Amino acid sequence: MENKKGDSRRKFLDKGLKIGLVTAIGSIGLTKLATSISAQSQNASGDKMQLMTTDGKLIEVDSSQVEEVVHSNNKEVLYNVREGFPNRKFVMVVDLARCKNAQKCIKSCNSAHYITTHNAWLKIYDMKESKETASYWMPTMCQHCDHPPCVKVCPVDATFKRRDGLVLIDNERCIGCRFCMAACPYSARVFNWSEPNQGKVMLDSNMETEHGSVMDHSAPSTPDYAGNPSIKGTVDKCDFCPHRIKEGKLPHCVTACPNGVYFFGDAYEDSVTNGEETFQLSKLLKDKAGYRIMESLGTEPSVYYLPPVDRMVDFEKGLDIYHELNPENKSH
Repeated sequence: MENKKGDSRRKFLDKGLKIGLVTAIGSIGLTKLATSISAQSQNASGDKMQLMTTDGKLIEVDSSQVEEVVHSNNKEVLYNVREGFPNRKFVMVVDLARCKNAQKCIKSCNSAHYITTHNAWLKIYDMKESKETASYWMPTMCQHCDHPPCVKVCPVDATFKRRDGLVLIDNERCIGCRFCMAACPYSARVFNWSEPNQGKVMLDSNMETEHGSVMDHSAPSTPDYAGNPSIKGTVDKCDFCPHRIKEGKLPHCVTACPNGVYFFGDAYEDSVTNGEETFQLSKLLKDKAGYRIMESLGTEPSVYYLPPVDRMVDFEKGLDIYHELNPENKSH
């Protein structure tokens, strides 16, 4: 089952990345691409995929020919970590009806990003609109806004927005002024006041993790601004796992959730998945009355929420993850 889920996730994201790369090749244009592929139909693999031409028409082409064109023009579509993937717009949907505060998402995120409990990027709140209304669990993280106020106030360009919608932090540039924290209306950022108490995880950072990724910090490479230990005096936050996206995988919180709460995908493709289920984004938001937090601010978040109706489980008090991971500090 796990292998099947992994294949499903990879197939979904790989297809999206391939389409994004093809549409980024401006020198060819998809109309000409369609003509070229049609002329080479004798080499077709039989695996079809849809592409959109430059005049907005959907065409069906053989995937082997698309892959050939992408590889032949690889120089034009090289991945730049500060610019992100061209022609992509990553979004997340959180189904509040499914959340039972299992906290697997928090544990996976903390482990994968070497985060200590107090500075968790993902938090789950016990929400209740009034004493007469029902309680529900609400996961919160960086909203990866289209108009992020945090980016505007950063004096050193340490926090920046990529063309694919991700808002990231370059900890090597961050000077710890915390202007971004003050500007963020979602309180999504955390500050490393002291040397991060990450202990053994930093020593093990070159070893294979439970998620199957290998972090080799000794090897020179282009920074991902993700998946690295925290730095004292700098700001951290949710990053949508760009190092996972680059490998065609879903973010850690999505894959770790046992209840399928999180859906991740591409708004341009109008599709999101939790690895087992895939939905058309626009239809899902319309049918389930999806919404975004603090719409009136004009930040245009990339995280959507589905109301906690028709719940899969009854509301129950979940685990206190701080006490669970730090049993010696019961007084907090």
